[in-house]
Amino acid sequence: MTDYNQLEIDYTVNLYPKRNLVLVKGENAKVWDEKGNVYIDCTSGQGVASLGHANAQVTEAIREQAAKIITCSGSFSNDKRALLCKKLIDISPVHLTKVFFCNSGTESVEAALKFARYVTKKTGFICAENNFHGRTFGALSATFNPNYRNDFQPVVPGFTFAPYNNFEKLEELVTTDTAAVLLEVVQGEGGVFPGRKEYLQQVQTLCKENGILFILDEIQTGFCRTGQLFAFQHFNLEPDMVCLAKTIAGGVPMGALLCSDKIEMVPGKHGTTFGGNPLACAAALAAIDFMEKENLVKQAKEKGEYFAENFPADKLPAVKELRYSGLMIGIELKEESKPYIKKLQTMGVLAIPAGPKVLRLLPPLTISYEELDEVIEKITMILL
Repeated sequence: MTDYNQLEIDYTVNLYPKRNLVLVKGENAKVWDEKGNVYIDCTSGQGVASLGHANAQVTEAIREQAAKIITCSGSFSNDKRALLCKKLIDISPVHLTKVFFCNSGTESVEAALKFARYVTKKTGFICAENNFHGRTFGALSATFNPNYRNDFQPVVPGFTFAPYNNFEKLEELVTTDTAAVLLEVVQGEGGVFPGRKEYLQQVQTLCKENGILFILDEIQTGFCRTGQLFAFQHFNLEPDMVCLAKTIAGGVPMGALLCSDKIEMVPGKHGTTFGGNPLACAAALAAIDFMEKENLVKQAKEKGEYFAENFPADKLPAVKELRYSGLMIGIELKEESKPYIKKLQTMGVLAIPAGPKVLRLLPPLTISYEELDEVIEKITMILL
């Protein structure tokens, strides 16, 4: 029998710590390995498969579009791209009026950084400690964790960091050269830390009063994950740019940047070969239609509350704190989380870390309550 795990180890650049698991099939919240073992997937591809694996509506849209046209340069218009542009603007708050398509979350951050410098003619950015915005040089420069940054110095200059949810410290970093503030509404990689309403609104006011652009990273939180279409809608915010990816196209690689009228660009200042290709746009149209028909906003909110109500965090000595926003769940432990995640895998549940001590759950929003009960039961067993 072919050892697919070893083949990947032998022939790919050594960047991912392998979990000795070969996944070959998915259906909604379940995945199967090559041996036929089944797992409840609470990683959903780092939050990508929010609509569930092998979503029938998205799959059919991909099949139909692949038989028509897959790629179309931005120099030409395309029916699916045009319809997706309109759909995104229609479902977004009214102050967001334009969209730029790309291929990933880190690309959407790169675009936001370039747009901010071009529009403001300033170079400085204020970000948050323990944030994560991506691994390309611009996005990496905006990312706090030294483990990601140090081996690649010098990164792009002009980035400073303040403790998250500390407005006074952030305000101290403002200078006449500050182009933008870039924040996650809920810090994902940093440990599932939600932003406080007062803090985020204070930052927005500061930006407006000082001619600073307000950029929000909704790459992980966007498209229903937190119980709103976008997490910033919990706080009535009006960001100048919103970075999107992950769930947007139901699993097909895609990113997008939503912009207000403040963002005025000209041809040639940025671009992409694959961004907004018809295949991804068709998948995204189907994915958003599914989100609306199945009311995934409501499902995420209610299932997140169900998990919090039924998970006995206060009775488990290994648990320090439970944090969640919809179905974005972080269980902070009193010790390293990775051994527990490995044990959970042997019991048929897949989870991921968020920092050294947080066990993170990002299940499909379509996960059943019976599956949630099983996840709660098995996590409780390993933490007793």
